[in-house]
Amino acid sequence: NKMCLSNFQLHSNMDKRDGSVKYVLAGDGAGTLFLIDEKSGDIHATKRLDREEKAMYTLHAKVLDRVTNAELEPETEFNIKIHDINDNAPKFAKEIYLATVPEMSEVGTSVATVTATDADDQTYGNSAKLVYSILQGQPYFSVDSENGTIKTALPGMDREVKEHYQVVIQAKDMAGQMGGLSGTTTVSITLTDVNDSPPRFANHSFRVTAVESTEIGGAIGRIKADDPDVGRNAEMEYSIVGGHDIFNIITDQTTQEGVIIIKKALDYESKRDYEFRVEVKNTYLDARFIHGLQFKDYATVKVTVEDVDEPPVFTRNPYIIEVHEDTAAGSFVGVVSARDPDADNKPVKYSIDRHTDLERLFNIDSVNGTITTLKALDREMSKWHNISVVATEINNPRQTTRVPVFIKVLDVNDNAPEFAMSYDTFVCENVKAGQLIQTISAVDTDEPLVGHKFVFTISATNPNFTIVDREDNTANIMTRRGGFSRREMSMYFLPVVISDNDYPIQSSTSTLIVRVCACDSRGNMQSCNPEVLPFSDGLTTGALVAILLCVIILLMIVVLFAALRRQRKKEPLIISKEDVRDNVVSYNDEGGGEEDTQAFDISTLRNPEVMDANKLRRDIIPEMLFPFRRTSPIKDNTDVRDFINGRLQENDSDPTAPPYDSLATYAYEGSGSLAESLSSLESAATEGDHDYDYLSNWGPQFKKLAEMYIGKSPDRET
Repeated sequence: NKMCLSNFQLHSNMDKRDGSVKYVLAGDGAGTLFLIDEKSGDIHATKRLDREEKAMYTLHAKVLDRVTNAELEPETEFNIKIHDINDNAPKFAKEIYLATVPEMSEVGTSVATVTATDADDQTYGNSAKLVYSILQGQPYFSVDSENGTIKTALPGMDREVKEHYQVVIQAKDMAGQMGGLSGTTTVSITLTDVNDSPPRFANHSFRVTAVESTEIGGAIGRIKADDPDVGRNAEMEYSIVGGHDIFNIITDQTTQEGVIIIKKALDYESKRDYEFRVEVKNTYLDARFIHGLQFKDYATVKVTVEDVDEPPVFTRNPYIIEVHEDTAAGSFVGVVSARDPDADNKPVKYSIDRHTDLERLFNIDSVNGTITTLKALDREMSKWHNISVVATEINNPRQTTRVPVFIKVLDVNDNAPEFAMSYDTFVCENVKAGQLIQTISAVDTDEPLVGHKFVFTISATNPNFTIVDREDNTANIMTRRGGFSRREMSMYFLPVVISDNDYPIQSSTSTLIVRVCACDSRGNMQSCNPEVLPFSDGLTTGALVAILLCVIILLMIVVLFAALRRQRKKEPLIISKEDVRDNVVSYNDEGGGEEDTQAFDISTLRNPEVMDANKLRRDIIPEMLFPFRRTSPIKDNTDVRDFINGRLQENDSDPTAPPYDSLATYAYEGSGSLAESLSSLESAATEGDHDYDYLSNWGPQFKKLAEMYIGKSPDRET
């Protein structure tokens, strides 16, 4: 469809061929694709034209005067139409197509449709008229020459024989004639599976070996049938023909194998060989192929049981034994028995797992399995005892078997009934005879077979209360009389005898406490406290005299105590020289001297920092009218007299100090102080000649002390 315009010419009647006329071209491609000769009007194409790019061009031609450029004729429009030639080959959309078709499809079954396109003009000639043909894939497939539909051409194509096919399809233009252009594509066709093949056993006899100790539900072997189909068409189901008591077979959905499992325990000693038939079939069937074919197969399975050394086997599991609670220690309880199931029948010994009998209540004979008691049993402590008995092969201690033994302790009537609860019973003072004051019941830890039956009794001679048995294991306490009084008796103790009806009969006496209370007219309790009795005219003269004497004695004791306290207050501060107090001490030597070093620690007086600065005087009530003043510490090596003088001046100038003589207690005086006690009791010095005249110079506060010591001075006495 490509062409060259070389002889196309425009001519005007105004052109005299004298060169006075000029041709001008305008429009699509003018000046680039199409050129015109100004003198002759010949039109030339500058390159090859492609119809598939543009099929028609519209141009405008003018005829001008070469000198004046005036139009000699009106503008003329003309079209250049490109005629098609077969220069484009057919093309498929894909180089490779994928398609599937079921196996065993009938001839003519559509597989896929592939089409090609041709860029040439379909309306002009045969350049775009395509014809399809198959170049590769015969005789299995064919193609429709007009529409490119691929169909099966061979019956009975089996996927199990060949699954994949490569088909080459050609599309040729010019209606397939010689000289036409063509294009090809490849179609990959896969046959999909259908269930046209039944399962088959490659071997119709299988032999399986199983040990007799295999647990129930355990697998002992696998068998497999072959099915060339795939997917669900190859799914199989295995079963035992007619079923079996010992074995079963299930299908492994992953591997499509038949798994043989145990339904019941195997026993080599009882039976060693088994044989059964297994059937296999497809779970999904295709109705098109079931005619004439049997989609199942059969095989024979033989199972051989192998012997193993088995542990002992008890005759029962578990054991339930009953024993009475009054059974003495060493009594027979029961017997357990086990045997070796192997053909050798090896001897077995018995033992009790002591973790299940921590109290060691039972024992077992290791040879014959007889269980006896080691201690007396009490059903009220424990109704059941659960122990484990172990049977062990003597020749192979690793072969052991446990069995639970449940020992039920039977009841014996060895407990007396008693009150079911603690009763708070009261009787009103204004109660009448025959009135109910309490309903009592009883409990018994025993459990008789026919149920409890209690009998309640009290003393028949009780003048205050009586009891009525209600025949339902309860009883009513009734008043025998009326007119109870708290003055006479505020509380009654009523013994109640409770008996059971089992053998041997057990009874107990429980005491019911009955309080006498004041009640209102409706019988509601108001007060149960004993009433305070006033004096009455009925008191005897002796009783009045006794009460009066007690009062007089109490008064005398009070008066005597008061007199003694008053006498103590009038005693002088120091009665005699022998009356020495820890807080007031007489010294015969001035300042104590070196002989009094054991009475106190002189270092403490020289280091008053050890004192509590906030200690207050204990002989007066402090009035904090002025702030507390802390004295400056005494310098080292200061004499005690200077220390005391300093303290004296501070107290004289202290407005808070009392203006009277008093005894002051210092914090560092006594056993708790570093200076220890200032008492002369511990001093080894004897009384000597001391001058106490300086005490009179210490002011009024030490006047009393000066009188005491200056008056006792030896010089004064002489």
